[in-house]
Amino acid sequence: MPDVRACDTTTNERLRAALKSQLHAALAMLKEAIELCPEGLWEDTTPTNALWQVAHHTLFMTHMNLIDDEADFQPWEHQRPAQYPDGLPGPADPDSTLPLITTPDTREEALAYWQYCDDLVETGIDAIDLTRADSGSPRYPDMSKLEYLLNSLRHVQHHTGQLADRVRAAADVGVRWVKAEHEP
Repeated sequence: MPDVRACDTTTNERLRAALKSQLHAALAMLKEAIELCPEGLWEDTTPTNALWQVAHHTLFMTHMNLIDDEADFQPWEHQRPAQYPDGLPGPADPDSTLPLITTPDTREEALAYWQYCDDLVETGIDAIDLTRADSGSPRYPDMSKLEYLLNSLRHVQHHTGQLADRVRAAADVGVRWVKAEHEP
């Protein structure tokens, strides 16, 4: 991967513009999967994690990835306290006083969180130091910040693909491809 620190200002601005454009497009596809989800599928746990959980997890991680350093993370004002704030449950922590998992997000709550994350893209990307050699996340200590942002973009698309597939199987309706701002 090229050394971003050696990039001129124009290249750095183009990188930021591309990251913003691609992330907005990926999030738009996630939003459509949430909107198209049939009512009975929203809370269905047959595929282990219900659609609402995967949507919340994707948004939570996007929110967390749009800050320069994870230690500075501030929860969304409507975030409900839970052992697993990303919505995906795991083994219970016997020392925690927080619930294992919150009640399901409504579609309206998911779309409000989606709006918060989409609004955060511009200021978040602008505030991130793309030249940072580390990710700012203890989960990926050996990854540069730029690669971490690309990883975050892939994360959104990975889960959006899962949700789109579930929606297609349940309602025979597809999530459309959203063109990025600079896409021909």
